[in-house]
Amino acid sequence: MSLSLRSAAELLHGAGLLREIITPSTWTMDPDDVPGCDDPLTSLTYDSRSITPGTMMCCKGRFRPEFLDGADARGLAAYVAETDLSARTAAPGLIVDDSRKALSLLASEFHGRPQDELTLIGITGTKGKTTTAWFTQAILNAASGGRCGLISSLANCVDGHTMTESTLTTPESLDAMRLMRRAVDNGMRYMVMEVSSQAYKVERVFGLTFDVGAFLNISPDHISPIEHPTFEDYLFCKRQIVRNCRRLVLGMDSDHAGLLLQDAAERGIHVDTFALHDPASGLDSPADTTIATTSDLDRYIPVVNGVTLPAISLTMPGEANALDAAAAMSIAAAAGVTPNDPAMSAPSGIQVPGHMERDVSADGIIGYVDFAHNHISTSTLLDEVDRRFGDRNPRIILVTGSAGGKALDRREGIVTAALGRVESFIFTLDDPNFEDPQAIARQMLDHVTDPAASARIVIPREAAIEAAVADARNHPDRLSIILVIGKGHETCNIINGARVPYDGDRVVLRRALGLDADGPNAGGVDGGGDDGEGNADEGDDDARGSTRS
Repeated sequence: MSLSLRSAAELLHGAGLLREIITPSTWTMDPDDVPGCDDPLTSLTYDSRSITPGTMMCCKGRFRPEFLDGADARGLAAYVAETDLSARTAAPGLIVDDSRKALSLLASEFHGRPQDELTLIGITGTKGKTTTAWFTQAILNAASGGRCGLISSLANCVDGHTMTESTLTTPESLDAMRLMRRAVDNGMRYMVMEVSSQAYKVERVFGLTFDVGAFLNISPDHISPIEHPTFEDYLFCKRQIVRNCRRLVLGMDSDHAGLLLQDAAERGIHVDTFALHDPASGLDSPADTTIATTSDLDRYIPVVNGVTLPAISLTMPGEANALDAAAAMSIAAAAGVTPNDPAMSAPSGIQVPGHMERDVSADGIIGYVDFAHNHISTSTLLDEVDRRFGDRNPRIILVTGSAGGKALDRREGIVTAALGRVESFIFTLDDPNFEDPQAIARQMLDHVTDPAASARIVIPREAAIEAAVADARNHPDRLSIILVIGKGHETCNIINGARVPYDGDRVVLRRALGLDADGPNAGGVDGGGDDGEGNADEGDDDARGSTRS
């Protein structure tokens, strides 16, 4: 894990990124012109507050030159930037075309290229990344004796079993490499990683080639001035996983699957496909791995590469989760697990926190907590409710909000997905950040065009959930189903840039339903990412420290 100014310059020059090396006295392309160019660097950072003697600082994102004030006194050894900063520091600078790309390459070298010692799996898609990642880790752990790590929006795992809080769907490249190095040192053989569209847009995974890349699905999301200006840009960023993997796993029913198959064919990449088979819905696309519904709503029959496996039941209900299980089986098979390995049944016991968690009160009110946060995930949740309870004419109450400052299309998408299906809308707070939560809620309410539906705004999230339960109890003649969506497992709200503690949707819902608030899986984690790259992942970190925007 040795990196010096010389080796860093040679690496960046070889990648076509290095423009020149600058010191206050010389501009050069030759590292020998810089005294101490072979001295080992002791650390690599993108946070100027963590500079210690021997540190190389990468200036990226919203970095400002004044962040380097005082850095020399703290021992700054070198910096990487897209412009000359010698007015602020006497340390030599590696001037590059793209500091984010440079950071990714340097991070890999600094940590000894840990990705080369792992079977690396990357998973992208608009929805289902987190569930698929957790299912995949479960299979690979079962097959390898617990030697699979995980980098996901909910939690990271570097020892096969201990989950620690994460803050981004895909971490900064330096943080990802640090996690991979720890995983390798802990004896891990596999690493499963969620890959967001922003990970490619801001070069968090630049230089990484996944042994298996998975593209689950695509639908419009994250269209905003600070994320993707158009759906085309969003899809293009996600498509980059195809050119950066050795083998592709593809959802055959995904929109634009034909385009992705063309991408793979152009690069000579083998493609494994997966699909859900449900005769009632007309779903029967041919695929290498399929999972079929049965007369039992909770049992499915998987077929992996022509091998029919024993029927499985999933702890997490719903056909969307069954499809994610099929994706995980296809990924595991592509990574070398044989179809008839008992490990393939591992998803049956997995419950991803904050995803399709269901409770029933003593008076029969059914409550779901789910991370649904856009049109496709809200529609999928409502499809499952209809599949399971539609013959009972349920009265559905939706508690929802939308994040501030990004993914503006979600505000309409969530509502339009629910129109004609939800009888009562309650709009509330959900990570408004610097926006007015009342204004966000009003925007969403304006999209409620169903004259048969009621709609109101209750900004405190706890009060909104309590209002939903009261609403249900006011209609004892109907089966009431409450859907609390958007936050899932999270136990904070982001308000004016600060993380404000919150009990968590399931704790609040169970309490309002008269259930033990500390029941199974009722607690959450103070997470920030999201199954669909949501509330916290789509900004950039400045070089001073992590700012989750």
